[in-house]
Amino acid sequence: MAVSTDFAPPFKLIAPYFILGIFAFVISVFMLYGVDVEDIFQTSAQTIAWVHLFLLGFVMMIIFGAMAQLVPVVLEVGHFAVDLYYAIYPLLFIGSFTMGYGFLYAPGVLPYGGIIVLISLLIFVAETFLTINKVKKFNTVMISVIIANLFLLFGMLFGITLALGYAGEINVDLSALLQAHVYLVLFGYVGVTIMGISMVLLPMFWLSHSFSWKPVQTALWLISVGVVAVVFSSLTDIQVIAYIGYMLTLLAYAFYIYQIYIIYKTRVRIEKDIYRDSLLFSYISFIMALLFGVAGFITKNEHIFIAGGFLALVGFVAFLIIGHLYKIVPFLVWYQRFSPLVGKEKVPMLADMVPARSAKFGFSYNAAGVAVATAALATSQPVLFDAGVSFLLVGSLFVFKDIIYMINYKG
Repeated sequence: MAVSTDFAPPFKLIAPYFILGIFAFVISVFMLYGVDVEDIFQTSAQTIAWVHLFLLGFVMMIIFGAMAQLVPVVLEVGHFAVDLYYAIYPLLFIGSFTMGYGFLYAPGVLPYGGIIVLISLLIFVAETFLTINKVKKFNTVMISVIIANLFLLFGMLFGITLALGYAGEINVDLSALLQAHVYLVLFGYVGVTIMGISMVLLPMFWLSHSFSWKPVQTALWLISVGVVAVVFSSLTDIQVIAYIGYMLTLLAYAFYIYQIYIIYKTRVRIEKDIYRDSLLFSYISFIMALLFGVAGFITKNEHIFIAGGFLALVGFVAFLIIGHLYKIVPFLVWYQRFSPLVGKEKVPMLADMVPARSAKFGFSYNAAGVAVATAALATSQPVLFDAGVSFLLVGSLFVFKDIIYMINYKG
């Protein structure tokens, strides 16, 4: 996959997404204190608030920032209206925290937070599709962007309906809509986006080439059909279709993992740095999360199932995002701040811009936190869970500090 920086937006547009996203990650970790691990599988207000802040404030915020940079670079066309991104991040940030507050303390404000988030997502989806409309030739990554954003569009419509129902404004089947909403956003948008972005970033950072795209192409279609099947089942209450969707999703992830293995095997280089460590932990967590999920589903043990979900979100998604930030942020800062000076004066190497010691501390604390908290959820140990959260909180603060350091790096 060839990429070009000719169409990249200015870094001052991207930086707030990364800063606010990691800040939301720190707050979401802090919110885990006091979670009732013996009753966490019940849809408590604290659990719902945490999930929304984690996914909207952290995951979505970082993805939107990354997509602002990657979409025009990969498509090799300029944004349709790049200045719209200056409106997306404040709306998404305010809406995410408003929804978190609403779930915890004031359900009446949920529709307001939901509308703010909806506006930010609509702007993002509209701008993305209008940018894609300028492209004449499509490839696998572009198709993944289209599929992901269609799932996001429908997912947020289900979400605002849920917010209105939760607040008591309308009468809807919350459980049915919740399943559709979760699958569309988490597996549809986030899952497909991760697959697509991986096909750009991993070969670029590992210098992999001449590999087959068939596994990820198969994975994209399998997960797309799986998401549609689960959503259809949730609306019609035909349970057998949901099981088909679950199996297709699981099979899609198997193909995706195989694709990552192929890219890894065809790499030219892989440095032993925070990026490698984060991705290694991330994909091990992903495989373990799938095993936890299957074990929990078969044994009907909801604690194991929830532990797998936590491992998938914090072990896989969070580590995948954070690991890439340690590569993306130095590159963007270097390209903006130091590339014009090449040949005129001494400029730093990308590795010089990464606080390696601090990053290692952050990784160690976060990895320990994920391991301890996952074990605590699986065995229903509240004290152990709080210990894991404490490790995560320290690790998240290291990451936040590192992101600020790299963004402000002057050489």
